[in-house]
Amino acid sequence: KGKSARESLEEQGLWDEYRGKFPFNPTRFDDQSLSVSSEQMTNDADLAYFGVISIGTPPQSFTVIFDTGSSNLWIPSIYCSSAACANHNKFNPGLSSTFKNAGKSLSIQYGTGSMTGFEGFDTVVVGGIPVKNQIFGLSQSEAPFMAHMKADGILGLAYPRLAASQATPVFDNMMTQHLVNKDMFSVYLTRNSEVGSMVTFGGVDPNHYYGQIAWIPLSSQMYWQITVDSVTVNGQIVACNGGCQAIVDTGTSNIVGPQADISSMARAVGAYSANGDNVVNCNSINNMPAMVFHIHGQAFTLPASTYVRQSTYYGCRTGLQSSNSDLWILGDIFIRQYYSIFIGLAVSSKSRQPLH
Repeated sequence: KGKSARESLEEQGLWDEYRGKFPFNPTRFDDQSLSVSSEQMTNDADLAYFGVISIGTPPQSFTVIFDTGSSNLWIPSIYCSSAACANHNKFNPGLSSTFKNAGKSLSIQYGTGSMTGFEGFDTVVVGGIPVKNQIFGLSQSEAPFMAHMKADGILGLAYPRLAASQATPVFDNMMTQHLVNKDMFSVYLTRNSEVGSMVTFGGVDPNHYYGQIAWIPLSSQMYWQITVDSVTVNGQIVACNGGCQAIVDTGTSNIVGPQADISSMARAVGAYSANGDNVVNCNSINNMPAMVFHIHGQAFTLPASTYVRQSTYYGCRTGLQSSNSDLWILGDIFIRQYYSIFIGLAVSSKSRQPLH
């Protein structure tokens, strides 16, 4: 539990300044040549989820965001002099007997923030699973916004095709090294800053969902990308008319889509624009309509209580965020409502699929 990066900035009156300097840039999701057992996660005010991993021999511990919207693992290093590294744990390769320098530089751009550094190999333990010779990034510089992140680094869970410098993702090494019972991982996200969020490698936890699991085929194997048929409010199509592409991304807190569609959805639920957010009257939440995402013949309903967040500093806002990209992002707002299972590589090229 604790303040998110955004809440910390809001409290200091710096959010609007930072939002202007470091705007969220979902266009990273369009770049196809970017150069750039269970683990409990901490729910950081419903805006980020992170858990603890260790790297090296003896182990050095770090908190990381488990991010299905990227593929690289990286953490701060002792060679980083950025302000963002000053208040985070830093890896010291000289203290690990199993560390090997990969001799390659690394640069990654995220929706908010970026890092540069170099790559190395070492033993990485995730949820009690030791992954040997895992390549990872050691940051030497980080964007200022990352100083306000609770987590030290990021552990990417998307496809190898997305990884900067062709690094092999942690989960792919888990599968290759036969470290998991089944080639899958699943994600359970709590709400209202509650404890209990979980990423499970090698299986599912039936205690975290009920009903039938709906299989959703992937439309592309870079992100966990699927086809959304439409979005409706009160039975009327308000967005994604004729179908659209979306990625299921634990590393993004909101639902992100094209500006025209997001504006249409906001109007349909009674939100209005203020300070770059889609704002609602806090007293109206119980009377607001649900949003329904129609995916592969299934209806995934998001009641107003799931997509409206109340801030101490900015009132009540929807988790709807516009971008200049046609690719939608179904972030934590969606995943909190629907337990998500991600199936790994198997014989068929269509076998790696998220389930909701």
